[in-house]
Amino acid sequence: MKKLLYASLAAVAAVTVLAAESRAQAKDPVLGTWVLNVAKSTGPAGAMPKSGTRTYTATGDKLTMVGEMVGADGKTSKTEMSGAADGKDYAYKGDPNYDMISIKRIDANSVESTLKKGGKVVSTAARSVSKDGKTLTIVLSGTDAKGKPVKTVSVWDKK
Repeated sequence: MKKLLYASLAAVAAVTVLAAESRAQAKDPVLGTWVLNVAKSTGPAGAMPKSGTRTYTATGDKLTMVGEMVGADGKTSKTEMSGAADGKDYAYKGDPNYDMISIKRIDANSVESTLKKGGKVVSTAARSVSKDGKTLTIVLSGTDAKGKPVKTVSVWDKK
């Protein structure tokens, strides 16, 4: 009987922990898949992508983003990052402009990120999800290869 009681308590504890983790993850409105709204996005002429998707998932306190884009030139690319909103540097893969990202949470719907290449800050990004949870906006500010300031605003619709 004791074995059954302990097994039952362990099962309840495991379900409680999983449910709590699930609720914590569900609080971040960026989780899920987003599709680029090209018509609402702005940036340098001739450099804006033709299409894109971003998928955000969470494991514990870490957020993973996988992005797939079709560039203005028709070439596809895939980017990936996984990290916590703790201000520490994490690997950013798939984009020749960046190799590290650090993220800081501003509020429940917003984060600010710093993107680096070889230890040097290249761009900053402000990511926010609308209050209704249907629109993701990312404002990316930095400089191009010639040192000229560049600003891109990408608008994403929840899939």
